[in-house]
Amino acid sequence: MPETSVTNEDIIEVTRQLGRPARDILAIAARCVCGRPLVVKTKPRLDNGTPFPTLYYLTQPAATAAVSTLEASGYMVELQDLLQTDSDISAAYSAAHLQYLAEREAIEVVEEITDFSAGGMPTRVKCLHALIGHSLAKGEGVNPIGDLALKALEWSPEVCRCV
Repeated sequence: MPETSVTNEDIIEVTRQLGRPARDILAIAARCVCGRPLVVKTKPRLDNGTPFPTLYYLTQPAATAAVSTLEASGYMVELQDLLQTDSDISAAYSAAHLQYLAEREAIEVVEEITDFSAGGMPTRVKCLHALIGHSLAKGEGVNPIGDLALKALEWSPEVCRCV
């Protein structure tokens, strides 16, 4: 599903999902099959002046819980090893990093986060929430590590678990 504009209902839902006020959302980057927000696209500099490198932010509670479980399982070490041994994956991950930076900088250049994308790109696997959010927002084939982690989840974007 392509990126969509943000409605007042989306802000209310993201606030509910996060358990805190939603802030500085530019668009809904991915939606659940039921239509609720799954991933938000956030300003590179928050309205309070804080640099915010995570352009794509996973918000849906069942998804974030599943990603936390996957991170706790040690799967990131496996992905980090793959990144070090598979030159094709490494090259695609570097390309994902550059695409991420270009997209964010097209919105706003924030000097404090120049060359810093999200999730450890381009050389580390640090945050699966960010990497999976990127994959859900941009679609399969853009972020290989996010794609692999998404496939490893005990959660699917094809099944609504919003309520």
